[in-house]
Amino acid sequence: MALTPVETALARVLDGIAPVGVERVPLAAANGRVLAEDLRALRTQPPFDAAAMDGWALVAADAAADGARLAIVGESAAGRGFAGTLGSGEAIRIFTGAPMPAGADTVVMQEYARRDGDTLILDEAARPGRHVRRAGVDFREGEIGLAAGRRLDFAALGLAAGLNHAVLPVHRRPRIAYLANGDELVPPGTVPGPDRIVASNGVALAALIAENGGEPVDLGIAPDDLDAIRAAVRAGLDADIDALVTLAGASVGDHDLVHRALTAEGVVFEFWKIAMRPGKPLMAGRRGTLPVLGLPGNPAASLVCGLVFVAPLVRALAGRLDAVTPLERVATAVDLAANDLRQDYLRATLAIGADGRAEVRPLDSQDSSLLTRFAGADALLVRPPHAEATRAGDLVPVMRLR
Repeated sequence: MALTPVETALARVLDGIAPVGVERVPLAAANGRVLAEDLRALRTQPPFDAAAMDGWALVAADAAADGARLAIVGESAAGRGFAGTLGSGEAIRIFTGAPMPAGADTVVMQEYARRDGDTLILDEAARPGRHVRRAGVDFREGEIGLAAGRRLDFAALGLAAGLNHAVLPVHRRPRIAYLANGDELVPPGTVPGPDRIVASNGVALAALIAENGGEPVDLGIAPDDLDAIRAAVRAGLDADIDALVTLAGASVGDHDLVHRALTAEGVVFEFWKIAMRPGKPLMAGRRGTLPVLGLPGNPAASLVCGLVFVAPLVRALAGRLDAVTPLERVATAVDLAANDLRQDYLRATLAIGADGRAEVRPLDSQDSSLLTRFAGADALLVRPPHAEATRAGDLVPVMRLR
């Protein structure tokens, strides 16, 4: 069977994927969610011309020369504006964010004026429009402030609040079920018996799903028994989920039964075996419209496939427009040999080199079973198929991990 290129495989995984349904949540619950509709301003900001500095509001024509003297007739503070209209030869004390009084067209900073009783003495000439924030300079009522597909972070939520929305339309978190498989696996926190190991891939995958906007659904650990795997798969497929991911059993050994179990439960596989390292034995298919991914069992292979395939799938289901993880170009700290037909994902560290540029350095071992190497990595250095030998200092593609 020919190996499927990574780009082709990812495009097929994401083909036809539509965002999940919409719900409305309060601002406090919207952090990290994805906006499902364009969000329009319900008000104009600022709603009035406002002072951008503490100082004095006046008519610039009254203070065209240094030393002008004006009568102080009031004060304007945030939330408590000056009610009257400023006349010729008059000025008011004004504070940052306060409404400009009718008739005034400039603000003189407090550092450039002196008060003598009820008289203001200016140390410099005034110019029209100085230190004034015009009404609507930030946004106007009816304008789109945030577009659908935007992931709501702290800055976006601040803007949503400013647009005067207390409740936001967001895509619900896609529910991603995951099932581990293997007689050798025991849950974390237990004492493994002979020939057993602690299951770690599900914990990492659940965190990856949550970080990308999904809700992980743990289907547990299925033993190496076809009927048991089918029962666990069936429980997942019959649940209210948006995708199913299996962990381990994606290879071709005598005890790798997941492919058979998924097929028996109606999953149609679109491809199997990817031209990547680690992660070659990845499976992908669908049961109806439900996407199903089968990840390999080695920890590094599982995590790389999670980053390359599961994370974009979760983001697409969540409605994000940036589903595919972008690659950066970073200088390599070492020479790299020419590559073969599989796309390599080398666990690597990032640092600032002697020339002040970021540089990436592959870790000393790339064994796909090593959890410590992945936890110590800052990035994946990507070596495309048939990449030529690269010298230290050359730019290479990199996927940041943090």
